[in-house]
Amino acid sequence: MRKKGQPDFLIFFATVTLLGLGIVMVFSSSNVAAMAEFNDSLYFLKRQAMWSFIGLLGMSFFMQIDYHRLKRWGVPALTIAVILLGAVLVEGIGTEGGGAQRWLRVGPLNVQPSEVAKLCTVLFLAGFLADRGEKIRDFWRGLLPPLVILGGLFLMILKQPDLGTAVALAGTAGIMLFAAGAEWKHLAALGVAAVPVLWWAIMGETYRRNRFLAFLNPNADPLGAGYHIIQSLYAIGSGGLLGVGLGQSHQKFLYLPERHTDFIFAILGEELGFIGTLAVLALFFLLAWRGCRAAMLAPDRFGSLLAVGIIGMVTLQALVNIGVVTGSLPITGIPLPFISYGGSSLVFSLAGIGILLNISSQGQRA
Repeated sequence: MRKKGQPDFLIFFATVTLLGLGIVMVFSSSNVAAMAEFNDSLYFLKRQAMWSFIGLLGMSFFMQIDYHRLKRWGVPALTIAVILLGAVLVEGIGTEGGGAQRWLRVGPLNVQPSEVAKLCTVLFLAGFLADRGEKIRDFWRGLLPPLVILGGLFLMILKQPDLGTAVALAGTAGIMLFAAGAEWKHLAALGVAAVPVLWWAIMGETYRRNRFLAFLNPNADPLGAGYHIIQSLYAIGSGGLLGVGLGQSHQKFLYLPERHTDFIFAILGEELGFIGTLAVLALFFLLAWRGCRAAMLAPDRFGSLLAVGIIGMVTLQALVNIGVVTGSLPITGIPLPFISYGGSSLVFSLAGIGILLNISSQGQRA
């Protein structure tokens, strides 16, 4: 085991800066709705601050634990994730909201098992692929076993329904399989096979089909399926170069749905302008760059794959969210890491960053 050094400061800096910006933007984007719904303009801010504190504790905890010790947690963690994903589908146990059954009530808090599953899957896959080594090039003995497990997780998350998180999980796994040395022709064949499955998932549900058609032409149904994206583009377009000013958004006055969750990037663009959105993209790019560097300098295969999975999970989610908000991708319910309001995603993303920081502290000095 290599002697532990200092964690990568730039990973820490990018994460904490995004988190701080997120707390500010959650308050700015939600205060009007919070006052209207709860008669407390600080309602969402106080909860985001609480989740941020819990997440930072988790990040600090995992930053101190030698990541090698996590390898034996892979199978138990995945087992717990499967149990939670199964429990959320049971009527009377899972909590429903917005037409989806995605949460478990734990005392006063709601926990989203799919967010637990993402990090647990990354941990399991890193250990599994590290042990398989060159066998991953063999489809039947190396690639098929994790695909069966991933397929089961995909279907369980899709059943909630949560296509966006299911696709993000599959994308993260694909990145890890590629990094582990899986044959490109096998991955390409899987990608081709996934297209009809994805098409079926989209067209098989009316609301998903409407969202997809709205993505192609939002103005065809401006008050229905196209409303989200039209209002989002209004917000971003109104920001111009420098924005209308922090706290001065017009779209947060109940025009833009999900203004403090999935579409918070649109409010950020309106208030902070092109410069603000560019700064956010730069911070995610910095995080991705240093995360990839930590993966390349990791002292072993497990650490390298674990770092790839964590940074892939965070950056892929960020790219999908920003793509949705800017009208580049069909609408799907994926939050912007560290910035969107929400507890489970924030806590487990920060926990993942804690693991990544620990890996970076043991990497080869370069």
